[in-house]
Amino acid sequence: MASHDQDHHHGRLSLCLCDTIRLLWSLLLPCLYLSLVLTLLLFLLVMGVRMWLQKRRKDRRAQDSSPTVAFFHPYCNAGGGGERVLWCALRAIQNRYPNVSLVVYTGDQGVTAEQILEGAQQRFNIRLPRPVTFIFLSNRLLVEASSYPHFTLLGQSMGSMFLGWEALTSFVPDLYIDSMGYAFTLPIFRYLGGCGVGSYVHYPTVSTDMLSVVRERNPRFNNSDSISSNPLLSAAKVLYYCAFALIYGLAGSCSDLIMVNSTWTLGHILALWRSPSRTSVVYPPCDVRTFLHIPLETEGEKDKKTHSIVSVGQFRPEKDHRLQIKAFRKLLDKNGSGPGGSLRLVLIGGCRNQEDENRVLMLKGLCQELGVADRVEFKLNIPFEELKRELADATIGLHTMWNEHFGIGVVECMAAGTIILAHNSGGPKLDIVAPYEGGQTGFLADCEDSYAAAMETILALSPSARLEIRMNARRSVERFSDQEFEASFLSAMEPLMGNLG
Repeated sequence: MASHDQDHHHGRLSLCLCDTIRLLWSLLLPCLYLSLVLTLLLFLLVMGVRMWLQKRRKDRRAQDSSPTVAFFHPYCNAGGGGERVLWCALRAIQNRYPNVSLVVYTGDQGVTAEQILEGAQQRFNIRLPRPVTFIFLSNRLLVEASSYPHFTLLGQSMGSMFLGWEALTSFVPDLYIDSMGYAFTLPIFRYLGGCGVGSYVHYPTVSTDMLSVVRERNPRFNNSDSISSNPLLSAAKVLYYCAFALIYGLAGSCSDLIMVNSTWTLGHILALWRSPSRTSVVYPPCDVRTFLHIPLETEGEKDKKTHSIVSVGQFRPEKDHRLQIKAFRKLLDKNGSGPGGSLRLVLIGGCRNQEDENRVLMLKGLCQELGVADRVEFKLNIPFEELKRELADATIGLHTMWNEHFGIGVVECMAAGTIILAHNSGGPKLDIVAPYEGGQTGFLADCEDSYAAAMETILALSPSARLEIRMNARRSVERFSDQEFEASFLSAMEPLMGNLG
């Protein structure tokens, strides 16, 4: 009897299980159909957009048979190292491939193409052999950090996709190069535009170093005190960064060709984009030849009454100008007016927008607060010739960015004959301020005290000892010249340029 009841119970369970499965299937089946339909519609939409864009490119080629290479550089009128890479790359392509037309997507409003080209000549001493076409984008605000007070990386990356779409629909090139680090535009141009795509990476959008800063709850410019002091918020930010790094790697891996600017950047991009066969180091161009004309002599230095410490870099938060001012204050506290007379700190750099200009005002306020306003001079967006004069007069070239991807300003200071004092990390540590033929090329530091101590050491050196370091540094930076960049850049670009019809 018990066995019969047990069998009956099992039968009822089986019927209930079958009914449940049928119910679930009846609910899931419409969802599966809907998913398939939506996927098909999305596929058809993508293919339709791709065909429309490719038709536009064919129509353009029918009118003008020359192939076109387009560079995505929303801030092409800024005065930083990334812009020097852009102008040297454009010049290199024009010299090697006279039949190729060049386009630059820029978000710079209120300026003309002639003014942009004139600015490149004034700031970088670069004149292009032929004109280029500028496509002026109207939605650059979408990639401004100020537009995203929270989830800034994600917001800027999504914004770059919309800005990339505006660029693609404005002009469909044959070859697309992201020269500013907007990796999320690469799949848009590759899969929707059907373009060959390449990228020159100055700095990974997210890196393992950024993750370590958050994990260790270390407050920095990109990790506020409110997050670093809260373990739950720090854990959530680590998860956010990890998820973002995965998506960033997928976007970057769409590139047919990847150029990175330093050994430090290479390590991070290989870890994130996982495309070693397509990745190579192309050191950025530094106008070392222009600075080599500055004489390296000890005469006049023996009786030098004023020593200037010069910093060259855009007024962005990661450049850490605050550290420079605070270290300078500590140096003055140790040495008063300084060896042999007075000391002055000259901060030279470009301002891209109102945010940068506000940052300069805050730095000037810090100078007032620390009582060094009469010793610190700000020089914004100055012409190239004035930059040369300041570096020629300087004793120390100062750099304070943590994990600087490369450091064109560091190279320029060394070529000009200043004694460089750079941050003990990133490109300056791995590629630039390294011993050359057994000789010292500069100094490295990482905090207010070590910077102040290093500046004190440099100023205390004899003119002959300083001259030896300056000569070693100048010889070492010849490998970062414009000519070396152009040769490496064209060699890396050759596979893609060869595919242009």
